[in-house]
Amino acid sequence: MSKKQFEIIEQKTAYSGFFSLKIVSVKHTLYKGGWSAPLTREVFHRGNCVAVLLYDPQKDALVIIEQFRPGALQLNDERAWLLEIVAGAIEPGETPESVAYREAVEESGCEILEMIKISEFFTSPGGTSELLHLFCGRIDSTHIGGLHGLDEEDEDISVSVLSFDQVYELLEAGKIISAIPIIAIQWLALHREELRQRWSD
Repeated sequence: MSKKQFEIIEQKTAYSGFFSLKIVSVKHTLYKGGWSAPLTREVFHRGNCVAVLLYDPQKDALVIIEQFRPGALQLNDERAWLLEIVAGAIEPGETPESVAYREAVEESGCEILEMIKISEFFTSPGGTSELLHLFCGRIDSTHIGGLHGLDEEDEDISVSVLSFDQVYELLEAGKIISAIPIIAIQWLALHREELRQRWSD
């Protein structure tokens, strides 16, 4: 197979606010040879982000947060409040790891004691540039819960500690409908025993 190449013909910002929208014209090489015709697409930009699954291996428990999400308004009912895991955007000068530690405190009141990287992936590359860095953080869930979030960011976050079995039941029942926590919880289901042994001290 010949080397894959692309060429950006034009790129302009159509909107810039809390997020931004760019219109990109691009062409790329084809598997059959030659080049594609110019493609024009809108690409949603929100910056790269971090999510961290907060896990207490001693209690076999997870921290789950619930908050209102504008992207779920189409559901037109209480499902617009989604069950999720801690997450946040990477600001200039920050590393993904530092964001995970910061957001854990801001959104749930948790201090991460140890952390491993699960993966990084594009959340929806057909239309957004967001690259998500996903971690699992070891915590002590004692005294964790209540309401959290930053007032200046209009965050209104309910924090709960649930057993792994409870969380997995919610996932299987279709009560967790945000992709990032689904990926994280399924990863934990595969690696849970190994992780509990690793973090047994």
